[in-house]
Amino acid sequence: METFTYIFLTVLVAGALLQLWLIGRQAAHVVTHSDKVPGAFADSISLEDHQKAASYTLARLGIERWKLAIGPLVLLAWTLGGLLGWLDELWLGFGLSALWQGALLILSVLLVDMVIDLPLEIRSTFGVEARFGFNRNTPARFAKDKLIELLLSVALGLPVLLVMLWLMESAGDLWWAWAWLAWMGFTLLITWAFPTWIAPLFNKFEPLDQGTLRTRLESLLARCGFKSNGMFVMDGSRRSAHGNAYFTGFGKNKRIVFFDTLLDGLDEEQIEAVLAHELGHFKRKHILKMLITSALLSLAGLALLGWLSQQAWFYTGLGVERQSDALALILFILMMPVFTVFFSPLMSAFSRKHEFEADAFAAEQTNAQALIDGLVSMYRDNASTLTPDPLYSAFHHSHPPAPERIAHLASKLTNA
Repeated sequence: METFTYIFLTVLVAGALLQLWLIGRQAAHVVTHSDKVPGAFADSISLEDHQKAASYTLARLGIERWKLAIGPLVLLAWTLGGLLGWLDELWLGFGLSALWQGALLILSVLLVDMVIDLPLEIRSTFGVEARFGFNRNTPARFAKDKLIELLLSVALGLPVLLVMLWLMESAGDLWWAWAWLAWMGFTLLITWAFPTWIAPLFNKFEPLDQGTLRTRLESLLARCGFKSNGMFVMDGSRRSAHGNAYFTGFGKNKRIVFFDTLLDGLDEEQIEAVLAHELGHFKRKHILKMLITSALLSLAGLALLGWLSQQAWFYTGLGVERQSDALALILFILMMPVFTVFFSPLMSAFSRKHEFEADAFAAEQTNAQALIDGLVSMYRDNASTLTPDPLYSAFHHSHPPAPERIAHLASKLTNA
């Protein structure tokens, strides 16, 4: 075997064992602490709700174990198992141009992976989520969503792949720099178009009704100097009982979206505090920082791909004999998660810092106790575990664990 094959297999096995170990730690930690509600939550979350969250967490970990069992096997089938080489030969047999043959090869691999993931997604939605009372989706709506996702993947993905492969073929040694510019342009376009063109394909968005809540929130927006394209309520309850709120879009196309389930579960002061937290991300320039970070990582990734695509061992080490731009790109897409999993805590730490800063901003603009109460209600209603394993959380959670986040906000009350 090639040296790179040994490296690939070693990192793949190490990553899988690490994830399996982390899942075991999380399960053991949650079970160990399931008999008592943590002190900071004892007055607001019942033992029954705490134990429901523990059971829900364990059920979700079961889905993760299945993904961990299937994912590496599928990856090995594509690469060292020869499936990618076979599919490449199949598309070559149609006599298409190299550009179209490559784009259709990559798209077909990604679509096959979507199909492979489908059974676990069905089990998660209609098994785990339904068992704990969160699923409100129907098989017909689920199938419709999957069809729309498929059509969007083809409609948006195919042009991007054609442009990327054309640049790899025609733009010289620095094709990756031009590809990066094209990718960033596409990312900004999708971010801009998502609120008004893509999201409505899946959900209905209605303007937040006039009333005391809207007046309160508009006052907060004015105090924070935030201008948007409106506040909207999304019919999240059609698919799930989970609640959330988020910003989407950029420039004049920014909008604030509340799940209807969130509005039903919180009072007006708590909703204002949750919105203040989201505004904190905007005011502290977290969105811009994340965009810049993503852009730099994309540039580094494409530069690495530019080098790897010229190395014969990159192809043969992953079970592919023929060298082509399309094979380089799809091998890179398949391979990179194997190596980047070890850097997950760095990105999580970066994200958690932003969450703490947004909470601090919310505490300055609104009642910190209202945000605490709102978060506790969301933890309870979403069956979020209050006792995650620290190491598992560092790899998997972009938000701080509940006790840390509540303690941080409580310190703002003490210092007020």
